[in-house]
Amino acid sequence: MNTIPSDDTDSLLDRFQNGDQNARDQLLLRHRRRLRKMVQIRLDRRLSARVDPSDVVQDAMVEAAKRLPQFAQDRPIPFYAWLRQLAAERLIQISRFHLMAHQRAVGREILDNGHDQSHGKLIQFLAAKTGTPSELLQRQETRRQVQLAVDQLAAIDREVLVLRYVEQLTVQEASAVLGITANAFSQRHFRALKRLQSILRELRIGELNDE
Repeated sequence: MNTIPSDDTDSLLDRFQNGDQNARDQLLLRHRRRLRKMVQIRLDRRLSARVDPSDVVQDAMVEAAKRLPQFAQDRPIPFYAWLRQLAAERLIQISRFHLMAHQRAVGREILDNGHDQSHGKLIQFLAAKTGTPSELLQRQETRRQVQLAVDQLAAIDREVLVLRYVEQLTVQEASAVLGITANAFSQRHFRALKRLQSILRELRIGELNDE
């Protein structure tokens, strides 16, 4: 997973608190690509022609620059999880604005994310991890079967898997996103995988391969 060591981030935060503005720029810019990927995944497909993920990220960066002094002092959650939270909040605002006519609430509410790309990206990842190489030649059928399995998971289980495998968050980052402890997230992650494996066996699809 493409993550930044926490000690490196802490060092930059310390430098920022000591007045190093270059440290601030490094903190924000190094995560821009990762944030953009998150926004692309979470963006409602109906808004893809009207909302540029780069604009969402830029707005989040501006807000982060304003709030960074307080974050550097408190450091309540991992830095990327904090940036992601700001970007997600901005995405919610923009999505609600564009979809107000439909009176829809989209974004952070994980029970209503059927119009973004996270579901499809998770299926794509799992399909590549399922079965033997010979079975994977039947890619389309494998994907269809994996979709059946994923659709049977609870929404929270799907979200846990999306955070880990699609967004590639660390356990610490993902637990901060969900507002739970790292241990609680690990337990949920284990249960989600166990449930998915059970469904795959019931559908006679096969086992998930190790990384």
